[in-house]
Amino acid sequence: MTMTPNSAITRLFDNIYLIQAKNGSRYPFCNSFLFTGKVRVLIDAGIGEEMIRELDRKKRIDILIITHSHPDHMLGWHVLKDRHLLLPKETPDSTENLGLLGIRFTGESGKGAYWEKKVGQALGLHPLKKPNARFHDGTILKAGTSRIEAIHTPGHLDDHYCFFEHRSGLLLSTDIDFSGFGPWYGNPESDIEEFEKSIEKIMKMPYKMVCPSHKGPVIGDASDLFLNYLDTFGKHREMILSLCQPPRTLQQMISYSPFYKNRMRDKILQGIYEQSMITKNLELLIREGLVEEKYGQFRKIEG
Repeated sequence: MTMTPNSAITRLFDNIYLIQAKNGSRYPFCNSFLFTGKVRVLIDAGIGEEMIRELDRKKRIDILIITHSHPDHMLGWHVLKDRHLLLPKETPDSTENLGLLGIRFTGESGKGAYWEKKVGQALGLHPLKKPNARFHDGTILKAGTSRIEAIHTPGHLDDHYCFFEHRSGLLLSTDIDFSGFGPWYGNPESDIEEFEKSIEKIMKMPYKMVCPSHKGPVIGDASDLFLNYLDTFGKHREMILSLCQPPRTLQQMISYSPFYKNRMRDKILQGIYEQSMITKNLELLIREGLVEEKYGQFRKIEG
C-alpha cells in the first residue's frame, strides 16, 4: 500500500498497518492502525480527512474504533460515518454535541463554549453519531487473523483504552505515548492515580512491540520508557511543591505556567489546562501532608 508523499504507512505484521499523519502524528493528529482481512478495521481517525479518504479508496474500511474521545482521535471520523462505529462503554453522549463536549473538557459552560469555538470548530471536528456497538475492558475484537483485546486504561480520560493483539504481541498504548511533555491530565475527569495504575497495568502485558498514538513503534522491551513516563508524575508533584514556597494562590501558579511554560498561543486554553493539572497535584500534596491551603494561598509544610 502506498499513499501521498507526506504520509507514512508501515506494515507491522501480516495484516496490521501503522498509518502516521503528515505532521508525524503530533497533535491535533494521531496515529491510526489498520487491521486487514475479510473485515477491515481502523483504530482511531486522527490521520486527517484526506488521508482517511485515500486509505478508504485503497482498502475499504468496514469498522472504525475510537480509543477515546479526545479531538485528535476522532478528527476525521465523519469520512466513515456510514460505517460501523465502535466506542468505549465509558464514552458519554457528550461526544454527540460539541457544546457538551466543551463543558466536559473544561468543567464550565463559559469555558466550554470557548473550547467549542477554538478547538472543536477550529479543527473541523464533527460530533460523533450514536455508536453501532460498544466495547468494554476485556472485549475481544477480531479482524482477519488478529485477536484484539480492549484494555480500559483511565486517568488520561475516563474512556481511554489501549489494545493488545494476541497473535503478534502488538500493544497499542494510545495516549500513554512516551511524549516529552509527559502524561497529560488537563481535563476535569482526568485522574493522576488512575493514570499511574493504567500505565502499570499495560506495561505488564506480554508485548513484543509497543505503538503509541504520537510516536513510532518500539520493538522489544519498553520498560525504561514506561518507567520514565511514570517518573514524570513525581517530577510534576515536585514542580508544584516548589511553587508553594513562598506561598502562592492558584491563579499565581497558573500564570507561572509550570507545564506549558507559556508556550501555547492560546493563553485561555493554556490556563484551563494548567489549572486542571496544577489542582490535581495540589490535591495529592495536601492529602500527603506536604502542602496546606490558608487564606487562598498554598504553602509548603516544612519539617
